[in-house]
Amino acid sequence: MKKRVYLTYPKEQVKEPLLYQVGKNFAVVTNIRQASVSDKLGLVALELDGEPEEIEKAIQFLVEKGVKVEPIELDIIE
Repeated sequence: MKKRVYLTYPKEQVKEPLLYQVGKNFAVVTNIRQASVSDKLGLVALELDGEPEEIEKAIQFLVEKGVKVEPIELDIIE
């Protein structure tokens, strides 16, 4: 399954390697589709590929780290 989400990083998390940690700690493949990062804010359009349970665990990890996660419309890709 593939799911696309928008990530909004707060200033405190912009320099943290969270997507690396997601790829290392969960059975998902991360694909950055678009990104804009500054010292104050990070915006990322991310595609996650994997089992639905692993995708949800990865998203929960990001939320717990303070990242706002929003689904992209029509986020399910067959």
